[in-house]
Parts: sequence; structure tokens; C-alpha cells
Amino acid sequence: MAGGVMPKSGGGNRRRRRRSSAGQISEINITPFVDVMLVLLIIFMVAAPLLTVGVPVELPKTAAQALPAEQEEPLTVTITADGVVQIMTTETAREELIPKLRAVAAEREGDRVFLRADGTVPYSAVMEIMGALNAGGFSNIGLVTDIGGPTLDGSGN
Repeated sequence: MAGGVMPKSGGGNRRRRRRSSAGQISEINITPFVDVMLVLLIIFMVAAPLLTVGVPVELPKTAAQALPAEQEEPLTVTITADGVVQIMTTETAREELIPKLRAVAAEREGDRVFLRADGTVPYSAVMEIMGALNAGGFSNIGLVTDIGGPTLDGSGN
């Protein structure tokens, strides 16, 4: 103990922490996490409107002009190639179609409905659904087709 040197066995040095440049940092850096989350938020905000896709139906082509747009989202009834009837995106049994249409008609302002039917669906099945639409309270029925079909004067595809 000569020369003023103290032994290192004392308990006072244990409580002192020294930070060396080679030691690990125990703090979490959330900046990259926030950056990734903001990028994902932007991607979902851009992609969300594109996800409103209806039922895949091969519509017949005609030379008819499009109907004018309206302010209320139009009701869409779809008949798929295998004969399944859907109101918007909800599959509906044919026996339940008229009561459901009456309930929907009571909540809506307009009576416009769009009927989408696959081109392979028989005409009688389409007319049966049109009759159900009329019985359900919708008298303004628009048939949805693709553009670019043949015309009677031979000027179309």
C-alpha cells in the first residue's frame, strides 16, 4: 500500500459503469421501423381503391352507350356462368331474392339497378332475374355489357 495505490477489491467500483466505444448500445432505434410503416401506409392507401373488384363475369359485347353516372352507388345484381345470383358481392338464393330486394329497395333513394349476366347464361334465366328485380321494387334496370361489340349496320367489331 505504499505509494498511494489502492487495491481494486473495493465495492465502490462495481456501481460505476463505463461506456466504451466498443460496448453495445442498449437503446432501440425506431426510425427505420417508422419509415417502413409509413411506406406501407402509403402503399395500402393507394392500393385500397383498386381492390373493389366485382365478381368475374364474361359480359357480352354491344354497341350501346354507357348510362349516365348517378350520385348513389348503384345496386348490382350478378348472374355468374354457373347460375349463381349475387346482390353486390353477397351470394343469394333465388328463393330469397325478392324479399332481399324489397329490403334493399326500402333503404335506397333510387330504383336503378344494374344486372350483370355472363354471356353463357340462358336468356330465360336473365329474364327470370329481371322479373324478380321488378317484383322487388326496382323498375329502372340497366343491363351491363362490354363495349366494342357488333352493330347491326356492320360498322362494329
